[in-house]
Amino acid sequence: MAKISKKKGNKIKKFFLIVFLILTLVLSVILLNGYNMCKEATTKVSIDDKIKEIRNNANFINIDKVSRYYLDATIAVEDHRFYKHFGVDPIATINALFDNILSGEFVGRGGSSITQQLAKNMYFSQEKKFSRKVAELFVAFQLEQKLTKQEILELYINIIYFGNGYYGIRQASLGYYDKTPLELTFDEALLIAGLPSAPSVYSPTVNEKLSKERKEQVRKAMIKHGYIEKSND
Repeated sequence: MAKISKKKGNKIKKFFLIVFLILTLVLSVILLNGYNMCKEATTKVSIDDKIKEIRNNANFINIDKVSRYYLDATIAVEDHRFYKHFGVDPIATINALFDNILSGEFVGRGGSSITQQLAKNMYFSQEKKFSRKVAELFVAFQLEQKLTKQEILELYINIIYFGNGYYGIRQASLGYYDKTPLELTFDEALLIAGLPSAPSVYSPTVNEKLSKERKEQVRKAMIKHGYIEKSND
């Protein structure tokens, strides 16, 4: 019996060793592909040139000309540890990884920091592949080394898509409310801050009910992370 148990134990050890080696190989391939994707993209157009391109856009707006309500709402709902992490939020990434494992596929659910989202919008498609996600990480690390948090946030709000053909907070603010980003009310800022996660779903011109529900989610995120009091309307 002791010999049989020992044989079973050795088989189990071999099995886990094989699984570990396979996972290590797969991870290495994904990392290499992601690095190559990042290198190819940033060699074709450097990060510095991409930044200049965003800043030279006619609709670019400085962060000090944007509603504080909107900026706080964006950080609260998109990346509440933005000022504390190094470009990647490990906690959010792990949570998203578990979601992907439980769903049995890479659904791209959550986990991306504001810096990662900026990297994706600067260089990559919305294609949900692990190698693209890794490439995004490499660019995000470089952005964090080159720029301050305020500069990253400023670029982010000027490049993301808000639905209805509006790119950047200036177009979104003028398009939805005929106001400059600095003139947005609290409610207007919350609604716009909730759009980038799914513009085709939450746009008020597409589904007003879902848009209001999303705005309420943003408000709750602001309460949860200490940006507003519960009584704030």
